[in-house]
Amino acid sequence: MRIIPAIDIIDGKCVRLSKGDYNTKKIYNEHPLEVAKKFEAHGIQHLHLVDLDGAKSKHIVNYKILEEIASKTSLKIDFGGGLKSDEDLRIAFESGALQITGGSIAVKDKPLFSNWIQEYGSEKIILGADANDEKIAVSGWQEDSEEELIPFIQQYQEKGIQYVICTDISKDGMLEGPSFKLYEKILDECPQIKLIASGGISTFDELPKLTEMGCEGTIIGKAIYENRISLKQLKNYILESH
Repeated sequence: MRIIPAIDIIDGKCVRLSKGDYNTKKIYNEHPLEVAKKFEAHGIQHLHLVDLDGAKSKHIVNYKILEEIASKTSLKIDFGGGLKSDEDLRIAFESGALQITGGSIAVKDKPLFSNWIQEYGSEKIILGADANDEKIAVSGWQEDSEEELIPFIQQYQEKGIQYVICTDISKDGMLEGPSFKLYEKILDECPQIKLIASGGISTFDELPKLTEMGCEGTIIGKAIYENRISLKQLKNYILESH
């Protein structure tokens, strides 16, 4: 299972929110590149970079930070937050993203998102399926949609989607453990999907559990920043699994 630490950006700084609420913002580092380099130094190869300013303003904002991390580390970056147009996508890939994650856009403009899967291929486009009570949430989780989680994923599987990041919003940033039951259900009903678990990871012991269930990757945010899971533990985990 791939270990994918998250860096969330507001005003060019590395922050974390709880349940996507901007009022809960906590700044962990003024320099995201420093954080990324620290990850890289511990054998981590992947990074989930989220442009929270972009998510709010509905277009890419922090691409300079993406460019900086992509050019100064060898991390494989998946980038999300506010990608709403072909131009946003072009900027993200040109700035060094290996993959992009589309969440709200996959709900609000299905033809456009489907087109991206066709154009860039399913290796490059990740479906962001963020859920509240198994309903898809959009716009930086500020609103719920009527889309049911499982049918939503299945619909995009038919269009070729392979990678899905599923965040249970009720768990995100809460350090209460991930939604094991929800992930089991998704893996059960959407076979072949490369499921990336996100939200609520709080202790190291949860990682082998997610691996066993068949998750392809897991995104870890606050647990790293609050020192619940050490980079040393992650380094050993990565070494052992190779």
